[in-house]
Amino acid sequence: MRVSIATTACLLSAISTVYAVNTIEVRGQDFVDSVTNDRFVIIGVDYQPGGQGAYGEANSQDPLSNATACLRDAALMQELGVNTIRTYNVDPTLNHDECASIFDSVGIYMILDVNSPLSGESIDRSNPYGTYSTSYLEHIFSVVESFKSYPNTLAFFAGNEVINDIPTAQNGNPNVMRAVVRDIKNYLKNNSPRQIPVGYSAADVREVLQDTWEYMQCAIDGDESDMSRSDFFGLNSYSWCGGDATFSSAGYDVLATMFANTSVPVFFSEYGCNEVTPRVFDEVQALYSPEMTVMSGGLIYEWSQEPSNYGLVTIYSNGSLQLLGDFAALQGQYNKVNVTLLENSNATATGIAPPTCASSLISDDGFSSDFDIPSPPDGAEDVISSGISNAPTGSIVPVTRTQVDLPIYATNGALINDLVIRASNGSNTPSGEDTGSKASASPSSSASSASSASRTQSDTPTSTGSSGASSAATATSTGAANALVGIRASGALAVLLGAGMLAL
Repeated sequence: MRVSIATTACLLSAISTVYAVNTIEVRGQDFVDSVTNDRFVIIGVDYQPGGQGAYGEANSQDPLSNATACLRDAALMQELGVNTIRTYNVDPTLNHDECASIFDSVGIYMILDVNSPLSGESIDRSNPYGTYSTSYLEHIFSVVESFKSYPNTLAFFAGNEVINDIPTAQNGNPNVMRAVVRDIKNYLKNNSPRQIPVGYSAADVREVLQDTWEYMQCAIDGDESDMSRSDFFGLNSYSWCGGDATFSSAGYDVLATMFANTSVPVFFSEYGCNEVTPRVFDEVQALYSPEMTVMSGGLIYEWSQEPSNYGLVTIYSNGSLQLLGDFAALQGQYNKVNVTLLENSNATATGIAPPTCASSLISDDGFSSDFDIPSPPDGAEDVISSGISNAPTGSIVPVTRTQVDLPIYATNGALINDLVIRASNGSNTPSGEDTGSKASASPSSSASSASSASRTQSDTPTSTGSSGASSAATATSTGAANALVGIRASGALAVLLGAGMLAL
C-alpha cells in the first residue's frame, strides 16, 4: 500500500493534536482519570514566576503565555516528577495555547485561580457582598473561557484564603464563596463541553479549618447536585517544619482524622514549610503514605525563588535558570513515592455522599451557619446562561520545539546540557531522575558570563545554588488568589502512519 506525502502530513497533523492526558473527574473523595478510571493524586508545584508582580495592567505576559519559559520549566518539572501545577494569576486576554500544549505534552495538569490582585477581580474579604458584582463575574468567567478547552485543565479555584479567621467567617464570606462556586459551575454547564471541577483553597487556621471544609462540602437540602457545593477542598498547610517533625507533631494525624469521611477530594494546595532550612521535604513521604490516603496529594510552594524564599529554582531575567538545593531534595523525595499505591481507587471512597447542610455541622459559634446563598447580581444570569461576549478561546496546538535552548545551571553553577521534553502518554510520574547529575563536571564559563545580564534576582549563578530575591510581591490583602507532541494515537492511525513512512 502506498500513501502519499500529503496523506502522511495529514496523519501527522491529526496525531499532533491528540492529547497526552485524559480529563479528570471528581468521584466522591477522589480525583479520577475519566478514561482509565484510575485514581489521580496530585504531585505538584505552585507556579507563579515573578510572584504577584508577574500579572498586572502594565505586563504583556503572565506565567502561562511565554512558550520559551514554559518549555524550560516543563522539561525540568517532567524530570522532577510533577503532574500538576497551580497558577495563581493569569490574564485571560493573552494566548495560552502554546504553554498549555507544552504542559499537556509532558503529562502535567493545570489548576487555575480565577481571581487576580487587580481591583475588581477578586472578592474582598472585608466587603464580600460589595465586591460580588457582575463585572467581577465577567472577569472570572473570561479566565474560565481561556482554559476550559484544554484537556489538562484540572480545576479552578474560586477563592484563596478568603476565610482566614472568625471575623471573616461570619461577615458573609462563606455565603459569597459558595455563590461564586455555583456561578462558575453553572457557567461551565451552559458554556463548556465538560464540567471542570471548581473548589476553594483554605488557610490552615485550625479555629476555622474544619468548619470551612464542612460549610463548603455540604449539600443544601441534601441535594447532591447542589451547584453551590465545592467540588474539592484545597488546604495551604505549613505545619510540617524540618527533619525533626513527625506525623503527630505536624498535626497530620489530626488532618487524616478530620477528613476521613470527606465527600470531596482534599489536598494540600500549598505546603513546604521553610522555617527550617535547607528543606528536606520529609512530609512528602507522610503525605503519600497509606496513613494519608484520604488526601489527594499536594502542591509544593513554590517553583521560583521569590522574596518569601520558597523557591526550587532561581530564574534570571535573561531566561537562564539555576537549580536550588530544594529542587534536588524534593526530587529525591518524589522518587521514593509509590505511584501504584496512589492510583488504587475503591468504591467506598468514590461513593461517599455529602452531608446535608445544617447548623450542627458547624462547631464554632462564631462561624456562620447561615446557608442562604446570595442570588447572582443583576445582569449576571444572562451572562451565565449565554456566555461572555468576545470570549477568549483556547486549544491544544502542535508542540514543535522539544529542546530547551535557555541555559540551565546546576546548584554548583555547572551547565546542564541537552535538556528536552519527552512525549508523555498519560500523567507524568516520578521516574528516578537526578537532574543535577547531568551537569558538566565543573562550573561553566557560561555561568559567569551570565552575570553581566540583567536579571530578576540580584545574584548570579553561584556554586551553592543560592540567589537574591526578586522585587515582585507575592501576597494580597483582599483574599484574591495569590496568586514533542503528546501522542495517544489509535492502532489504526499508527498503522497508517507507519505505512505512509514506508511508502516514502
